Amino acid sequence: MPEYPDELIRDLLRDGLSSEELEGLQRQDKDEDRFEQVLRLEQERLEWPERILLCLQAHLYVVEKDDGSKVVRCDCGQEFGDYQRNWKESALVFERAGADADAIYRGPRVADPDWSILREFYCPGCATQLDVEVVPRGYPFIFNVELDLGAVELRRQ
Repeated sequence: MPEYPDELIRDLLRDGLSSEELEGLQRQDKDEDRFEQVLRLEQERLEWPERILLCLQAHLYVVEKDDGSKVVRCDCGQEFGDYQRNWKESALVFERAGADADAIYRGPRVADPDWSILREFYCPGCATQLDVEVVPRGYPFIFNVELDLGAVELRRQ
């Protein structure tokens, strides 16, 4: 298994690789310790005293606090609450008409603008856009992933 230098992974995490470099990295065998390497580098970058358990998605992490609770946190430090709840319920939400989705989704993926809305989710701490979803009007927030952190903990031991 190849091992990649920290600087290459840092560039990967901050979108600093060209499309050719990224494609080359994707075509290579994955190194077994990439998960731990990414967590270590993100822990160094963010300088949080609490341990990062998981990179949830761009800008969002599951962090174990000193009291043992596990929360979703933005890289600015804003907390969204318990990781088992949908973090979107604590985000700033901007809803637009479904017709605005035409600018993002094209072809067979476009939703009927009369039946849908476009939701944008922002961090209340730094205003970073964290997610976008196109859903039928009145549809609840999509819960992107339910986590089994026991599996993550087993891997890290």
